[in-house]
Amino acid sequence: MGKKGLPSRSLAWLVFVGALIIVSGVSALRYVQQNQYRVPQSSDAPAIITVLPRHPLTGALLDAPLAVLPHVFGVMIENSADAWPLSGIDEAFLVIEAPVEGDIPRFLAFFSSEQDVQKIGPVRSARSYYLDWNAEFDGIYAHVGGSPEALRMITGRGVFDLDQFFQSEYYYRDELTRYAPHNVYTTMDDLKQSMREIDKKYHAAAPTYDSWIFTDGVSETSVHTVITLSWRKGYDVQWTYDPTTNVYDRSQGGKTYTANNVVIIETDVGTIPGDDKGRRTIRTLGEGRMKIFQNGHGNDLGGTWKKSSVRDRMRFYDNEGNEMVMNAGKTWIEVTDDLGNVVIEQMYGL
Repeated sequence: MGKKGLPSRSLAWLVFVGALIIVSGVSALRYVQQNQYRVPQSSDAPAIITVLPRHPLTGALLDAPLAVLPHVFGVMIENSADAWPLSGIDEAFLVIEAPVEGDIPRFLAFFSSEQDVQKIGPVRSARSYYLDWNAEFDGIYAHVGGSPEALRMITGRGVFDLDQFFQSEYYYRDELTRYAPHNVYTTMDDLKQSMREIDKKYHAAAPTYDSWIFTDGVSETSVHTVITLSWRKGYDVQWTYDPTTNVYDRSQGGKTYTANNVVIIETDVGTIPGDDKGRRTIRTLGEGRMKIFQNGHGNDLGGTWKKSSVRDRMRFYDNEGNEMVMNAGKTWIEVTDDLGNVVIEQMYGL
């Protein structure tokens, strides 16, 4: 199951498991420390601060910290017009949208093992840069084949791999309403079943990943803001802020998607030299300019994105170098080679 194997010697395995337990504890402590909600006290009350933990993936308030971090599934979902309307992506806690060949964007949608989603897809092929984002969660990576570079990377890194070409039991084809290659789907039940088999075969340790800092978002304006990101004709992205709900709405292919945070990052985008399909290269590490849209604001919330290593979470910083606090809920990250492709309009009287 997958391509992630065990060390050949028992001693090495024990050392490896011990290290994972230590790292897991550190990650859990970090997320509890960062994601806390301080309950206000009255002026007459003793100086005691009540701290409520937050979910490490969504920022939702919890009654108690999670004992074990939930597993994360990164699913490749296409965005060609032939795939619309998409299924399940509106339930992902995080979506990263980046270009592939032909200037058609593709999604990496992240789901938690705590979720129950009946239909996810259409699932499409892997690209190398999405693997760097998937690694932030040590995610189980669901896809249908992939570029030569991505497949080499999956093998070389030992990714928990769910390739439909070899593990078709976790996918199905919708032959009634779609045609290939736009008809491959999966479900959370299928993905969870794959995790059970991974646990049984490899005794996989609990995942380790860091969390963002979260808060509860509150609308700070009555103005409707429209954010447009240019891709190519028919695929431009448009998010519209609704101050009555404090969410950003996106309509596409007959469905509406919502986000509590919309982040647009600028990075280097190129074409793989000699690739006959025109496949892309995208720089995922280092840092670059970005815009983040929360609570109706965006023009004044520029800053920098940073990702130091493959396993590190991508984080966002304001112009003073402070890590930005994310609204609890869903986040969409848009990837572009030029923030000049972003147009922001404020719409009054809607």
